[in-house]
Amino acid sequence: MDFSKKLSVLKQNHLYRSRKVSESAQDTQIVINGKSVTNFCSNDYLSLANHPLVKEALKQGVDEFGVGSGASHLVSGHSRAHHNLEDALAEYTGQARTLLFSTGYSANLGIFSALKDELDWILQDKLNHASLIDGNQLSGLPLQRYLHNDMTSLKKKASKQSGQGMIVTDTVFSMDGDRAKIDDLQKIGNFSNAILMQDDAHGFGVFKPNIPKNSIYMATLGKAAGTMGAFVAGNDDFIEFLIQKSRPYIYTTAISPAICVATLKSLVLIKQGEQKSKLLANIDFFRNFSNALDLPMSNSHSAIQPLIIGGSKKALKISQSLFEQGFYVGAIRPPTVPKGTERLRITLNVNHTQSQIEQLLMCIKNAL
Repeated sequence: MDFSKKLSVLKQNHLYRSRKVSESAQDTQIVINGKSVTNFCSNDYLSLANHPLVKEALKQGVDEFGVGSGASHLVSGHSRAHHNLEDALAEYTGQARTLLFSTGYSANLGIFSALKDELDWILQDKLNHASLIDGNQLSGLPLQRYLHNDMTSLKKKASKQSGQGMIVTDTVFSMDGDRAKIDDLQKIGNFSNAILMQDDAHGFGVFKPNIPKNSIYMATLGKAAGTMGAFVAGNDDFIEFLIQKSRPYIYTTAISPAICVATLKSLVLIKQGEQKSKLLANIDFFRNFSNALDLPMSNSHSAIQPLIIGGSKKALKISQSLFEQGFYVGAIRPPTVPKGTERLRITLNVNHTQSQIEQLLMCIKNAL
């Protein structure tokens, strides 16, 4: 295959992806490619990735458990640290049990792989994350989508299904920042003989989990919790079923036990609520100031604040202009978002100052 031609086409269409090298700890102010910039594209919403108490907990975890886990959970890789974190996450989410996975992507694939012989149909929100789409394809069932957050569309499609189904949604949508209507989805699921599955990667730690009875809940630990990994929460039988049937769980090395110790400290800080309060205050300030500047921001009240630009070339140009002015903001292009909805994806965290937010929005206003 001639990969050079394929790469050239991506570049011509302004869809080529390149990596920037971070030379500092994950934080609000970071050094990227040798340049100090204010970071507005990290998912470290609660600023815990470089929090001194979380770092100290990680060091203590290394001293007690070493670095790597050495094996999968079902061999010799499941430590007391893993078990303690699962118990703490179960208590926090109000569920009977939780099960740790190495990434959110593998957790979603793991759920679908375990349920592939149990389901007759799946309906997914149009804007669900790629890992949910890939998991659906792994199940062998047709990919069927309802219009984004549209309960009428979902009801219409669900009414045409028969047998055991599953309704799948992001909780906070990763590119739009809006939230799913969990209670409405559960009602439709009850009526349609469907289990509800939600991916709360971008809401966990920021918003209180809303987990209906006998539903499936997945959340990641590499975003607001500031560490890495993911977990699935549910009733005892479902978690035990995943242990027996989820291929990504069975055949993947467990995350570092030291990371689990660090995550336990993150969870303590999340439960205290101070970080969350600061973040919500920053979100409100951002929304109010962007409205004052008459910027056409999307209707999001989460840490994800998208500004639709339209056109990959223009989105990249504005992103680069902001970088030169000292602000790191990602330009999101197809296939991550549909063509015509290319955007700046601005993400807020606890340690952003009002001055930094004001300066960013003024620069965006001038760029537009």
